[in-house]
This record gives sequence, structure tokens and C-alpha cells, in this order.
Amino acid sequence: MLLATLGSLGDLHPYIAVGRALVTRGQQVRLATSIEYRTRIEAAGLEFAPLPPSLAELGEPRQIAPYFFDRWRGPRRLIDAMVNAPLRRACAALDSALQDVSIAVSHPLTPALALMAEARGLPWLSSVLAPSGLFSVDDPPVIPNVPWLQHLPRIGRWPHSTVHRLVRTTVRRWEQPLHAFRAELGLAPIAGAQLIDGQFSPFGTLALFDPPLAAPQPDWPARTVLCGAALHDAADPEVPATPALERLERFLAAGAPPVVFALGSSAVWLARDYWHHALAACLRLGVRGVLLTGEPLHQSLPAAVTAFDYLPYSQLFRRAAAIVHQAGIGTLAQALRSGRPQLLTPAGFDQFDNAARAARLGIGRVLPLHRAHDPVRLARELRTLLNVSTYAQAAADVAAASRQVDGAAAAADHLIECLRTLRA
Repeated sequence: MLLATLGSLGDLHPYIAVGRALVTRGQQVRLATSIEYRTRIEAAGLEFAPLPPSLAELGEPRQIAPYFFDRWRGPRRLIDAMVNAPLRRACAALDSALQDVSIAVSHPLTPALALMAEARGLPWLSSVLAPSGLFSVDDPPVIPNVPWLQHLPRIGRWPHSTVHRLVRTTVRRWEQPLHAFRAELGLAPIAGAQLIDGQFSPFGTLALFDPPLAAPQPDWPARTVLCGAALHDAADPEVPATPALERLERFLAAGAPPVVFALGSSAVWLARDYWHHALAACLRLGVRGVLLTGEPLHQSLPAAVTAFDYLPYSQLFRRAAAIVHQAGIGTLAQALRSGRPQLLTPAGFDQFDNAARAARLGIGRVLPLHRAHDPVRLARELRTLLNVSTYAQAAADVAAASRQVDGAAAAADHLIECLRTLRA
């Protein structure tokens, strides 16, 4: 089986989890993605296949994060860099990776897989990692550019239908290279956008997010299976994890549970002076803190606050007093299982919708990242989160339900059943 994905660690880890679940069920698994992830994939016991673009060719993280997270121009830039520019190289790489493959799974940023599988007549399933990826009008997502839409009275489907039609029209204009290449391959044209309508497979779609975030809707793509979050939480195998975990244990043993601040593996490059404000908020509230900064923090810290480049979230979140995070779907899945209240600080893309859905569950509050660069406001939100017991109770209830879900196992079982049905 071939799994293909591109993006940050939040885009990689679910497919490693599904791949590992397939291997334990006796399947051979190849994972195609950016070359920088090779050691992580091979350490997980999966076969690696390179898929352009590499992370290096995109640019230096601190420079490209603001470029891609720009609320108005970022999505177009992401499509150009991740899909249009490397399209022919990606198709060639996937044509090679699909040799001897029986069934494949695509990621929203790998439309090249859909094209090559269709050209080969090979069965494939699509996948989405967050509810917003299903483009439902019946359960409309929060769109970063027009967040006020979620506050409109529900007077029918037309406001959201209108926005979705505009998005489809815009994306189709951006993705013209995909349509041109479809024609070269002799594939039938599609009426809508390849990255929206064309991303969903007629063989089915794996929804790899937890059921509390979204219930199945009538307008979800046909044959969508709500699997739940597929979790993999391992450090970079090239960086020894033991010293950091030992230091964490010493810190946790020295006092009360800390407030944990995390920005995932992509929004972390937008931090600028955020860590200074997080530290100030901890001091203002008199709480201990753990900062997950993505790179060394060149700043002296008081004894009550410590910082790490990276830690597996599963080792830390459940031992926190509260979690402040960017609402990336992978981070959110780990946070949901922690049973801890959350301050959600979305920066872009699906994070605003993920944060809104989590807040609707009663587990936390939302403070967009651009507003979290203010220690007074950050401390005020955290004080409410820590002092109002309903947040902690709701978080505990959601955690109890989420811990029953194993999205990787569900996805693996469904893939095997699909293959068995196709061979019958």
C-alpha cells in the first residue's frame, strides 16, 4: 500500500500512524513524502519514497512561515509552491512509487497521486485531517478571511453556499496546471476544482479527525468514513530524546503542574516575541510554564519556567495545568486526549475552524495568535481558563471519549477491507 503526504509534522504523523497500523496487520507499506522525513519514516518501520517538493526548496522556515500564513495570499502561495511548481516531478516520483502497489491513499496536497492513480486505473482513497477539509455547507467551517460568517443567524444554506462557490471558482483558477496535466494524461475534465471536488476518491475518503469535532453530514463526499485521529508522537530519531525527557521529569517533580505553550511545527516559526509574552503571562499569574519553542531560546528564564525545542506532546500535555496551542489538528488531537483545558491560538488555514470546534465543546477559549502577543490579554484569558471549573470538566469528558478512538486502526482496517472487496 502507498500513502502519500506533504506538509508539516502534523501532515506526516497521521500517515506514519496508519502505516504502522497496516504493518501490524501484515501489510507492506510505502510512504511517499518530502526527503527530509526519510529517517522518521524508516525509524517507524515503513518504506520511504521521495515526493517533491523537499522542505529545503521551499525556503528557510522563519521566512516562509509568514509567506504561507498570510491570510489573503497564503493559500495561493501554498498551492503554487506545493502543487503547481513541482507537479511534473511529483507525478514522475509517484509513477515510480506506485510500482507494485495495490491501493493508495492521498493527502489534500498530493493531487498528483489522484492523477497518477486514475491514469493507471489503480484504486485509491482520499483522506482529510480536519473537518474543514470536507467543505461542508451543512456544517460550514470557519474561514480565516471571513470569520464573522460563523456568527450569522442560520437562515438557510445560501450564505455559505455562496462562499463555497466563490472558493471553488478561485481555487480552480489557481490550479490551472493540474487541469492542463489531466488533459495531457488523457483524463476526463472535471467541472469543479481538482483540489476540492477532484481530491475526493470515488473509492472513499478517510476522515482522520475525532468524532467530537464534527458529526457526519449529508453533503460529505460519498463513502466517507469517520475514523478518528491517527496518532504518532515520536521525536526526531536523529536527536536523542532522553536528556530532554529527564530534564522535563525533574522540572515537573519540582512543583505544581505547568501551563504548556506550544505552536506546533509550522506556526512556531511565526512566534517572534511570543515566548517573551508567554513568560510574562506566567509571571503575572504566578504559574509555572513550559515553552515548546521549536529552536533554542536564547533567553534566561526564571526557575518557574523552562523551555524545550521539542517534546512529544503525549509525554507532557496530560501533566499540564492548561495547554496553550495553535489548534493545528495534530496538536489538538493530543490535547483533546489530555483532559486539560485549552487556550486556542490559531494562526491560519484550518486552525481557526479547529479552534472554534474545540471551543464549542466547552474545553477552552480562543485567542488568535496575532492577539496573543500581549501578556496582559494572554494572562487574562489564562486566568479565566484556570479559574472556571467548567472548562476542566468539559475537557475531562471529551478526553474520556477521545481516548476510546484509534483512528489509525480504523483507517487500516477500512483499507484492508476495501482491498479485500476490490479483489473479490
